[in-house]
Amino acid sequence: MIRILLIILPLAGVFLGWIIRWLYAKFQLSSVEQRAERLNHEAIKEADAKRKELLSEGRDQLQKERNQQEREYRERRIESQRMERRLLQKEENLEKKQIDLDTQRKVLSDRESRVKDRESSLLEEEDRWKRELEKVAGFSTEEAKDLIIQSMENEAKHDAQIMINKIEQDALSDAEKKARDIVITTIQRLASDVTSDVSISSVSLPNDEMKGRIIGREGRNIRTLETLTGVDIIIDDTPEAVVISSFDPVRKEIAKVSLERLIQDGRIHPARIEEVVQKVTKEISQIILEEGEKVVFDLGIHNISKEIVRALGRLHFRTSYGQNVLLHSKEVAIVCGMIAAETGANREIAKRGGLLHDIGKGIETEGDGNHAELGAEMARKHNEDPRVINAIISHHNDVEPSCVESVITQIADAISASRPGARRETLNNYIKRLENLERISTEFEGVDKAYAIQAGRELRIMVNTDTVDDVRSRELAKDIAKKIELEMRYPGRIKVTIIRETRVVEYAR
Repeated sequence: MIRILLIILPLAGVFLGWIIRWLYAKFQLSSVEQRAERLNHEAIKEADAKRKELLSEGRDQLQKERNQQEREYRERRIESQRMERRLLQKEENLEKKQIDLDTQRKVLSDRESRVKDRESSLLEEEDRWKRELEKVAGFSTEEAKDLIIQSMENEAKHDAQIMINKIEQDALSDAEKKARDIVITTIQRLASDVTSDVSISSVSLPNDEMKGRIIGREGRNIRTLETLTGVDIIIDDTPEAVVISSFDPVRKEIAKVSLERLIQDGRIHPARIEEVVQKVTKEISQIILEEGEKVVFDLGIHNISKEIVRALGRLHFRTSYGQNVLLHSKEVAIVCGMIAAETGANREIAKRGGLLHDIGKGIETEGDGNHAELGAEMARKHNEDPRVINAIISHHNDVEPSCVESVITQIADAISASRPGARRETLNNYIKRLENLERISTEFEGVDKAYAIQAGRELRIMVNTDTVDDVRSRELAKDIAKKIELEMRYPGRIKVTIIRETRVVEYAR
């Protein structure tokens, strides 16, 4: 029995445990189902609320769009009503004008009929008077007609001559006024910057000890820099500054930039100086080409050779009386285009002549010709139009202008150079240079008077005919020119002209 119990009790325990596990699993399943049902119910409620919210937003949006459409519809209806009223008003005005025109037609028709009646009566009266005049004067109609025609011809000639004189005077007056207006309008339309510079540049130093490093041992550094750049480097008592002097603006710019880079780098010796100068020279050459191409592009001028473009770019570094020559040339080209457009001249030729008129200043040459001759020679070499060549060589009246474009170039050059603010050379420097020229001339024996003209580019000297003969005049001109070269520094060249005039006066008593 005990064995049976021992067998039954474990079986009963296992069965009871299985029953309990089964009941627990059923309870858990019921709980999960309830939870799932609750989540499903909540999801349904949330979806329902979301749907209601979306429906509400949709109704609001629909209402807004409906209101917007109604507002637009009202505005269009108001606009159409306004247009309709305007059309009705125009129709009424047209009807009124039509009525007025009909009335005027009737009036004109009546006047025309009266005029015709009047003409017929005048013709009858004229015939009657002609017959009476023939009886009284004893002339036939043809004879009287010839007499009247001759008298009228004489009177007409007299009146025509008076009218011609008046027209000529008015034309001269109008031409002068129009020319003045063109020049004034051109100056008013012209607005460009002015760059001021001189023949020397100053380079700032961080301290005075840098002067010794620039000079170098036994002056080798400064000699190398001067030799490579072709400038004069002046080191004096001026604190923390070095002066670079040269009449070649490109060399001066190369020397200035090279010296500034050497000072910034700190390594100053002949090898480093040569390396920096070569690098800066390449950069300046590129800048020259870019500046020339830029001004040609800005003016819309085409078919210009690279050599001329490079010469234009060199003008970027050159100044004349404080006025940048490249900007001056561009300004002259613009003015030439304006005046040519107003006067009916060839606008392209005028602009081209204005741009290239000072090209000779950008040519690297050791020749003795002035910039107008050098520029004309370069233009001729590169097959420029003969009118452009004449505009270049005649802009300082070295030769006579042969076309209207050359005259326009002269006018534009004068406008650009003389307008207020264009040139900034100090009056003291200008007067001092002229005084020095005249002083050097009067130091020679036999010179009576000396006059510096053309802004110091020409020196005219009056000599005493008793002490200076023709041979001595030639020697005197050479001596004065040589002394000017030794004592003065100046750009370009100075023309020395000796005038020996003999006047013989005798009286008959």
